[in-house]
Amino acid sequence: MLNRVILMGRLVSDPELKTTGTGISVTSFRIAVDRSYVKSGEERKADFFDIVCWRNTAEFVCRYFGKGSLIAVEGQLQSRTYQAKDGTNRYVVEVVADNVSFTGERRDNSNGYNQGYGNQSYGDNQSYGSQSYGGNQTYRQDTPAQAPTSYQSGANSDFQDMPLDDDLPF
Repeated sequence: MLNRVILMGRLVSDPELKTTGTGISVTSFRIAVDRSYVKSGEERKADFFDIVCWRNTAEFVCRYFGKGSLIAVEGQLQSRTYQAKDGTNRYVVEVVADNVSFTGERRDNSNGYNQGYGNQSYGDNQSYGSQSYGGNQTYRQDTPAQAPTSYQSGANSDFQDMPLDDDLPF
């Protein structure tokens, strides 16, 4: 069986960190994902998806993302039912995120310019501190091997000049 979802979109509102009765951090938020196809004469449409993050991933999202932030989410679809306050049964399908990543540009409030994030992500299932070279940090806890760095935007700020050095090891 396979149940994997990868989405990239913008947060519809600021995420809010909550804590369960047992002290576990959780946040839920909604992202808008633009559809790739646009009919001529119509505006681009978007689909909205509910996302749930737990523990360190929830804290990471609440610390670094806000309304309008571009985010990549990797996780699993889960469905559940619950009884609303008015007594009706509700059915919900949501993405439970294993891994979230920056995909846009960071707003630096101190001097007003934007700086690319590179490829930073955070997930809940592995040891911390694995860091790839070039300043791009990946905190993946579900895979022991590092995924290759991705440069999705293709902007010059995604790349660093390599020093010309005759002492290369190969």
